Amino acid sequence: MSAPAELVTAAQTGKPSRPRPETDVAGLGRGRASLFVAPALVLIGIFLVFPALWTLYLGLLKYSLSGTSAQAPSFVGFGNYTSALSDPTFRESLLKTLIYVIFSAAIGQNLLGFTIAWYSRSAPSWVRGVLSVLVLVAWILPSSVVAFLWQALLDRQDGILNLLLHTTGTAWTLDHPMIVIVVFNIWRGAAFSMLLYSSALNVVPTSHLEVTRLAGATKFQQLRDAVLPHIKGHVLTNSLLITLWTFNDFTPYLITGGGPNGNSETLPVYIYKTALESGQLGYGSAISLLLLLANLIIAVIYIRALRRLPA
Repeated sequence: MSAPAELVTAAQTGKPSRPRPETDVAGLGRGRASLFVAPALVLIGIFLVFPALWTLYLGLLKYSLSGTSAQAPSFVGFGNYTSALSDPTFRESLLKTLIYVIFSAAIGQNLLGFTIAWYSRSAPSWVRGVLSVLVLVAWILPSSVVAFLWQALLDRQDGILNLLLHTTGTAWTLDHPMIVIVVFNIWRGAAFSMLLYSSALNVVPTSHLEVTRLAGATKFQQLRDAVLPHIKGHVLTNSLLITLWTFNDFTPYLITGGGPNGNSETLPVYIYKTALESGQLGYGSAISLLLLLANLIIAVIYIRALRRLPA
């Protein structure tokens, strides 16, 4: 059997041959593989990178939709950012956003989605099908349609909720705006958590559940000892996604308009009112970038937590 050409060449020259560069599994090579990802990179650059850079640029300007600053924007550096950080309205909106995210997403959607997924495992097939349809309908309906339905539900005079509770005249969106948007977001977004946890529970070994059941463990002990250790990564992944989505959610504006008196004005709503309704594009862009930085901080925290999980 003849020796490989590389070994013959190495023996003749006295120099060790360099190994050939490894290629990908498909054998495309870096050049051709780059062509396949290029369209995706172009779309990311157009719709994500460029808007972020443009927002950063506008945040450095005193730029509005009308007046002299609309014709000749002036450079103010980090003035917009310092103004936003010292603005009590911005801090109040940030606090309301954190409350909205924690109670409606991190707690509400997580618990409701997991509860539905856990109950569906042992429920009859027809109950599981009806429950899944009802939950998914709330998720797939357009936001404008859902907002109209909730306005009909919470109407002061003829609202369905007031008719059921015999509380005609109660203005829920005016008296309890934060509770309304928190409950609304839990109801609207629990479907995603339900789907993710349903998939996660399917990979939990049934033998582990049987062992804990035979040992006399309660339902809570079964969840703690046999289920949660297997789905911790799914819990963190779900929490990351729904937290970021809720942090940037604009749907509450369709329910309460940010009112009354800004009592339900989350950061996305505050940015919309500042940049478009008030016409302060530069200041609104600066707040948008602060919102982006908050999202990045949250993402880094979750990703670090995911990396620390045991394999």
